Amino acid sequence: MKRWLRNGCLLCAVLLCFVLCAPSFSYADAPYDGYTENTHGDRVHSINGYLYDRSIEGVELESGPLNAPEDIFVGTDDSLYIVDTGNSRIVHLSEDGKLKQVMGVEEGKGKLNEPKGVFVTEDGTIYVADTKNQRIVVFNAEGTYLREFAKPESPLLGAGFSYSPSKLLVDKRGYMFVVSDGNTQGLIQIDPNGQFRGFYGANHIGFSWSRLFIRMLATDEQKAKLATTKPLEFSNAVQDKEGFIYTTTLGTVTNQIKRLSPVGVDTLGSGAKVYGDPSFQKGDSIPAFIDITVDQNGVMTALDLLNSKIYQYDKLGTLLFVFGGLGEQNGLFVTPSSIAQSSKGTIYVVDKGRNRVDLFRTTPFADTVHAASKLYVDGRYEEAEGLWQQVLQQNGNFDLAYFAIGKSLYKAQRYKDAMSYFKLAGARGEYSDAFHEYRKEWIREYFAWISGGVIVLLLILRYLAPRLIRGILRKVRANKSSEENETFTLSRLPGDHTMKGGQAK
Repeated sequence: MKRWLRNGCLLCAVLLCFVLCAPSFSYADAPYDGYTENTHGDRVHSINGYLYDRSIEGVELESGPLNAPEDIFVGTDDSLYIVDTGNSRIVHLSEDGKLKQVMGVEEGKGKLNEPKGVFVTEDGTIYVADTKNQRIVVFNAEGTYLREFAKPESPLLGAGFSYSPSKLLVDKRGYMFVVSDGNTQGLIQIDPNGQFRGFYGANHIGFSWSRLFIRMLATDEQKAKLATTKPLEFSNAVQDKEGFIYTTTLGTVTNQIKRLSPVGVDTLGSGAKVYGDPSFQKGDSIPAFIDITVDQNGVMTALDLLNSKIYQYDKLGTLLFVFGGLGEQNGLFVTPSSIAQSSKGTIYVVDKGRNRVDLFRTTPFADTVHAASKLYVDGRYEEAEGLWQQVLQQNGNFDLAYFAIGKSLYKAQRYKDAMSYFKLAGARGEYSDAFHEYRKEWIREYFAWISGGVIVLLLILRYLAPRLIRGILRKVRANKSSEENETFTLSRLPGDHTMKGGQAK
């Protein structure tokens, strides 16, 4: 007994030493709950796709802290170009966060005044929207001033046109597409020579019966006093590798994100589509998307200033992940102003209110979803099916996985199984299509039995049924004749056969 007690004490001492001496690990939970949407637009809990990694504040750099940064651009080498608006400069950092150069601070033609946007071409040429100076400034890859593009001159712009460039992009031809604060006519196109080439992709004003009714009844004086309805202005624009331009728009509850073709047509689908929080559909508030980034696979990640959340959609516009939010914790934002993404999938978010840039990394769950989504969008449903099954093993509420697997089964002509997955995904149209094909398949499989049954039924109706009917009719007639004879016989008998007092007379 004493030996058991001694051994037990020794074991406890060993375990205590192991606990005290073992290295400790801490895992901080995300300050936001991951969720996605089902086919009805309702929130569904999901594993987080992105987690906060670290921040760049500038205090660790010899260039000094950031001050009210407005924009960020990730170059082809994954280096960072931060528009440090409060300090009127562009800070160029390497991928690992080391300072490479600072532009726009030296006196001369290249000195910036509260810039708000930056774009870098593949050869390293840097275009800056120098907002307060009302111009576009161009630097070479080494940060040397090259030239500037002042306010474009054109009769089409009008005498009262206000030029205040805030964001821009440059296509492969060297054409600049400029977002100008207060401009509602679309993106301003400027050619490599600085000439105005027209407006591109302007938002349209929707039809309103009330506006038409007021215009019909109002007098000329009243019409003159009515406020002119103008299209909404773009807040930002980026371009993908295929040449499509993605725009974000403030102050609208539908089509806040657009993917414009070379002729300015939205290719994300016809009709009204709501991006952002599902509560916007109920009219609780209006989203305020201020920036968007698109990766090499067409995955769109958009930043909403109103609730400081980030929404990620696949190339078809289906919601994948939501993260971020309003707050002071790491992973939340005070006043976010820009978003960008590296080739490795790291998300950079500029938080103007906290004077820093936050970095977010993907989780293993997001990596699986992205890999499956790429195959699915490319139409490689069968290859994606295994990955979607892995997604469902981790999150059984991911409707897109059910839908994608249903597509794979449908393509494999496994219509009955496809119906089950489409039902779980709430995809009524696809369920109907699968049911239609399954019904045809079932008829083909049992056609011989069905044909035989129809033939037997016709024979019965042709030969057996008439005999049965004639037999029944004969019996009916025989019974009727028997009853008639019996009645006739009784009527011929003498005497009164009525009953009185229970006796016959």
